[in-house]
Amino acid sequence: MACLNVCSNKGAVDGKIKQGQETCTLDGTVDWHGRPAIRERSGTWVAGILILVNQGLATLAFFGVGVNLVLFLTRVLGQDNADAANNVSKWTGTVYLFSLLGAFLSESYWGRYKTCAIFQAIFVIGLISLSLSSYIFLLKPKGCGSDQSHCGSHSSFEIALFYFSTYLIALGNGGYQPNIATFGADQFDEEDPKEGHSKMAFFSYFYLALNLGSLFSNTILGYFENEGMWAIGFWASAGSAALALVLFLCGTPRYRHFEPKGNPLSRFSQVLVAATRKWKVEMMPSGEDLFELDEKEISNNGDRKMIHTQGFKFFDRAAVITSKEFNQIDKDARDPWHLCTVTQVEEVKCILRLLPIWLCTIMYSVVFTQMASLFVEQGAAMKTTISTFHIPPASMTCFDILSVAAFIFIYRRVLDPLFVITTKKAKGLTELQRMGIGLVIAILAMMAAGVVEYFRLKYATTECAQCEGSSSLSIFWQIPQYVLIGASEVFMYVGQLEFFNNQAPDGLKSFGSALYTTSMSLGNYVSSLLVTIVMRISTRGEMAGWIPSNLNKGHLDRFYFLLAALTLADLIVYIACAKSYKYIKFEGKSGIKEGNELELKV
Repeated sequence: MACLNVCSNKGAVDGKIKQGQETCTLDGTVDWHGRPAIRERSGTWVAGILILVNQGLATLAFFGVGVNLVLFLTRVLGQDNADAANNVSKWTGTVYLFSLLGAFLSESYWGRYKTCAIFQAIFVIGLISLSLSSYIFLLKPKGCGSDQSHCGSHSSFEIALFYFSTYLIALGNGGYQPNIATFGADQFDEEDPKEGHSKMAFFSYFYLALNLGSLFSNTILGYFENEGMWAIGFWASAGSAALALVLFLCGTPRYRHFEPKGNPLSRFSQVLVAATRKWKVEMMPSGEDLFELDEKEISNNGDRKMIHTQGFKFFDRAAVITSKEFNQIDKDARDPWHLCTVTQVEEVKCILRLLPIWLCTIMYSVVFTQMASLFVEQGAAMKTTISTFHIPPASMTCFDILSVAAFIFIYRRVLDPLFVITTKKAKGLTELQRMGIGLVIAILAMMAAGVVEYFRLKYATTECAQCEGSSSLSIFWQIPQYVLIGASEVFMYVGQLEFFNNQAPDGLKSFGSALYTTSMSLGNYVSSLLVTIVMRISTRGEMAGWIPSNLNKGHLDRFYFLLAALTLADLIVYIACAKSYKYIKFEGKSGIKEGNELELKV
């Protein structure tokens, strides 16, 4: 009936688990009916490509709203530049903060498939609500919302409905994001060498799909919205999200699933309580007296045994077997609040080791979020015309997307193999090394943005009522900063996706992806806080501050240089944390220890 029930341990070691004449996966995945997944009839690139297309369409829908949201707030709702930038940062931050909710529900109760489906449905409802509320209430008088015609005032109800719709979008997209990446990776059995290679490649293609999906919204939809046709842009986004949901559901029979492992907060609390209760218990230095389930029981649960590591010795006490607990084990009556397994303890250690690395990635997200706010406002104050054609400032992000696509290819096909040849190592750059390179490139991007702003001010008109296009410096001078941000994303964000997925315990894979998205979330909040602090300090008397409504009276260049300096300080701290990081190690179902030293390459 079930593959795992008819195979022996020897069969697992040989790498084959069969049901009749069909080979089942070795990583513990199951099909839609809860039976062990059959390799030939589930997962792999058939399901993977469907998920990549889903991600591309959902991203198109999300950025159809997000990329020009700062302009919608200024032109339609009448907010000034600083308030609009702050509101966009808060909204974007909330999107990624909801990823923690999605990860929790996925790992504890619903599983990744159901979580993705439910939150995508919420996402579609939010987009439809935004489209209706904008068309009926906000875009009045008719034709307003362009750079030449701003809209009038709105009632509290209309503004409340707008924010309800946008934060419903934030809930839907945020809860979906950390699970779809992990769910896509679930379609590849990392215990199989060929599928393991594909799994590592999937993260690069996933980020590429994300960027290609936003290309249409940043160009075509961005153009319509910049011209005041906001309703068309929002309805196109709603249609794209609905199509993404339909395609996702079409792949239901093909998907592989990991069953939820239970509430991770309970497992963490059990380790903390058990260790505290035994804080006076003496332990053997070697850790030989620590409790662990036998291999058969772990295999039946679909888990892998984590190897005991040194460090955080206090938590090891949770797995120390006392005389009373020894008798309970014999009677199969173990209380997890008194005695935890080594794997359970190592889960806690793993998350604690990830936190310093995660904290160091937040500053990068502060830099990245400028692309959706201050980069757009900076571009709007530059020369945005070629002959009679107007270039929407938000569409400049297409250079970021093209840069991402180019550098994914360059890294995977040129730089990584070249590094292997020159260093004579079995693998290319580690995820941590790539993330460090991403921080270096981010510093260069902020320096480039600051230099462009310095020269933009030299060619700007200070006194102007509508200051969009008030500088004679072409918007194309922004290309270097967008290209550098795109290059840094390939190293930082793709590296983060791989790193947090690889280093998260088996029952916390979605949480690992949520660390990546919450890094973006806190980056947006920190960006908003920095803007507020800078404006309060720099605004004195007749001084307009660094980021006023009229950028020609400010010093946005100084803010960019400040971000470069802060990112440099963050890089120094990151290097120290990366050097001391200890990689997670598993005992695989084939009995082989796994760690970063066996990292798979594309």
